Amino acid sequence: MKLRLPIVFAVTFAVSSVFFGSSVKPETPTRDEATNVVLQWNNAALEAIRATRTNGQVSSRALAILNTGMYDAWAAYDPRAVSTMLGDTLQRPKREITLDNKNKAMSYAAYQTLVDLFPSETPRFDQLMTNLGYDPTDTSTDVKTPTGIGNVSAQTLLEFRHRDGSNQLGDLNPGAYSDYTGYTPVNTPTTINDPDRWQPQLIPDGQGGFTEQKFSNPHWGLVVPFALTSGSQFRPAPPTKTIAANPEGYRQQAQQVLDASANLTPEQKALAEYWSGNIPGATAGIWNIFAQFVSQRDNHTLDDDIKMFFALANGLSDALIATWDAKAAYDSVRPVTAIRYLFDDQQVLAWGGPNRGTQLIDGGNWQPYLPTAPHPEYVAAQSSLSTAAAYILKKFTGSDAFGYCVTRPAGSSTVENGPANDITFCWNTFSEAAEQGSLSRLYAGWHFEDGLEFGKRLGRQVGVAVWRKSQSYILRRPPRKHVTNQ
Repeated sequence: MKLRLPIVFAVTFAVSSVFFGSSVKPETPTRDEATNVVLQWNNAALEAIRATRTNGQVSSRALAILNTGMYDAWAAYDPRAVSTMLGDTLQRPKREITLDNKNKAMSYAAYQTLVDLFPSETPRFDQLMTNLGYDPTDTSTDVKTPTGIGNVSAQTLLEFRHRDGSNQLGDLNPGAYSDYTGYTPVNTPTTINDPDRWQPQLIPDGQGGFTEQKFSNPHWGLVVPFALTSGSQFRPAPPTKTIAANPEGYRQQAQQVLDASANLTPEQKALAEYWSGNIPGATAGIWNIFAQFVSQRDNHTLDDDIKMFFALANGLSDALIATWDAKAAYDSVRPVTAIRYLFDDQQVLAWGGPNRGTQLIDGGNWQPYLPTAPHPEYVAAQSSLSTAAAYILKKFTGSDAFGYCVTRPAGSSTVENGPANDITFCWNTFSEAAEQGSLSRLYAGWHFEDGLEFGKRLGRQVGVAVWRKSQSYILRRPPRKHVTNQ
């Protein structure tokens, strides 16, 4: 089939642009971050996300709220910036613009937002406030003080976000963040009624049984974005390689995923696991950690960090909202369903399962390298979020240069024995990291090529819009009209 060879070439070229090694160690600056409240509160949020096992959708929103709350409090102590909620109504005189006042106002804003978002983790946040020398019980709303500015900034933002369509309070349907759209899958785990639509999978429960997947937060495309007019503003065109309209294209894209599965290398497996691994906040958490590296690399001030994290967190959140709009709109099939449907009772060459390598297997029993995430395929969240994040960091730093390395230790795989040796990934640019994050979903067996490519296009559009919107607040100027073909 004519599309099989090009996809292998594309994968090989992309991987070769990133260094893999067994002896290089990550070179991370060691600047003491103890006094930087932006980093401290972001790390507290990541710890809370890990402790509560919060999913990627809710995590991205939480990080956006945290950093917007801190930004709004900080803006009162910047002569040019304005709050996203209150404009310049909290602006303090020049004599009060001090690092101590900024730290205090931002910490109270961070504390209030995180307690609201992760109430079970309140002791963790109380401890950080105490460590910083602040009283977590001080709920003053006197906006002539840093405490009051922080509390009021957080309260105003939270009042808005409680009505943003996320259903955080469970007032649109019982249960925090529960779906209120009435989504029901067309297919069941055992019956494919429409091979173009998403099928929930049966996932081992670790006790000899199975649990049925449910579409994770199908309403998330309805959440009010930061910069977009709605989650559907940049909705991509429908997928074209459907069995109904283009059966040959449908088969070709499935074969591409099979080819990638059959040719998985230890490096590709490690990459898939890294981008889907044990980092709290999923993709948003990974790019949050990347931003912390940039902060240390470039010796950021507090002002630098709040501007960067404000833009980045909202870019990741808006990209996820836009992605979920497309996922819900098209409800498109995942490779695991398409491959099993097309190649049932046929011998195909593919990864045979943990520690089995590449084998001839019954296509009806094919499994991806990683269990497929519980939501439709089109478009890929990893592609859209990573592309948006890379764009924003490139704009903020004025360069695509990254220089981040991470090592996957020998024997660290959670899927099978391996890797045999340490594997180090070094990304010279933000764009390289984003591209590798996108490709990791092909190696995982989660996405078709179009899902990745249209995800990247969507992420670029979101990144441009969020960057302009964030700068309109930071620089107190209206954002330019967005040009969709950029």
